[in-house]
Parts: sequence; structure tokens; C-alpha cells
Amino acid sequence: MSTTRPMLNQREAAAACGVSRSTIRRRREAGLLPGAVEDPERGWLIPVEALLGAGFTLNAPAPPDTTPVRPVDHAAGLEGGAVQELRAELDRLRHEHALELAEARHGQALAESEATHLRAQLDARAEHIGDLQRALQALMPAPVRAAIPQPWGWPVPPGSPGQPAPGDPGQPPMYGA
Repeated sequence: MSTTRPMLNQREAAAACGVSRSTIRRRREAGLLPGAVEDPERGWLIPVEALLGAGFTLNAPAPPDTTPVRPVDHAAGLEGGAVQELRAELDRLRHEHALELAEARHGQALAESEATHLRAQLDARAEHIGDLQRALQALMPAPVRAAIPQPWGWPVPPGSPGQPAPGDPGQPPMYGA
């Protein structure tokens, strides 16, 4: 059983090391790949040990392709009139989309404006209700005033102006007492 590693041609060596074929060729011509032999069928064969000895890493990723990429014209197979019809349809659809988007944004702005207006009205009405409750409380006689819940939720303290003193006979019981 042989323990020697295989020999690769220049193309295989370049692919295995992740370099170009010209890099392998230059290293071979400089004598940095000892044991390289020329085969009449496969071309130059380079031992894997020589590649490793020259500092190459096998199965390294290939470098990026430097050949320029030409853009593909997908419309080349279509007739000239069909391409123009498709472009016109695309422009029309883009215009419609822009109009729909503008309409949606306008609707959103109107809804936000209406919501702000309704919040302001709600705040004004809540303040008006509070004013009316305070006016109603001021107009009521003292014993009834204690039985009405205060808008802020606190009971009227005993001994306040207009309130009966605690334990006063003949007076209704105090709120919260």
C-alpha cells in the first residue's frame, strides 16, 4: 500500500489551493514546487507534499472571479414593441401606486387630526363636568353636601365650613364615618 499523496495537474492544484493556475505555474517555474514532472497526457503534475511545502493550504476557498460580468439583457428575446408595452405598463403601475400611497398618507393625516380634535373636546367636557359638580355642591345645603361623593374621591373632613360637628345629635351620619 502506497503512503504517498497523489499528484495534481496545475488546474487541480490551483482549485485545491484556492489560487489561480498562473500562480501555480509561476511557483513551478521558479522551482518552488520540487518533484513536479511533465506528463504527456495530463500536463505538469505536482505532488501534494510540494504544494504543502510551498505554503499552500489545500481546499482553501477560491479567490473571487476577476472576469468582468456582462449584464444580461432579458428583453433581447422580445420584440421591440412588446418591450415598450411592458415598460409603459410598468410606468403606469408605478404611477398608480404612487397615487394610492399619497391618498393613504393623506387619510392617515386626516385621521390623526380628527383624533387630536376629539381628545381636546373630551378634555374640555371633562373639565366642564368638574366645574358643574363643584357648582352643584356649592349650591346644596350642608347636610346633603356631605352625602355627595366628591369628584376627586375624598370625603369632606369633619368640622369643615358647612359641615356638622362629629357626634352632633339630629344630624345625618358623616360621609365615610
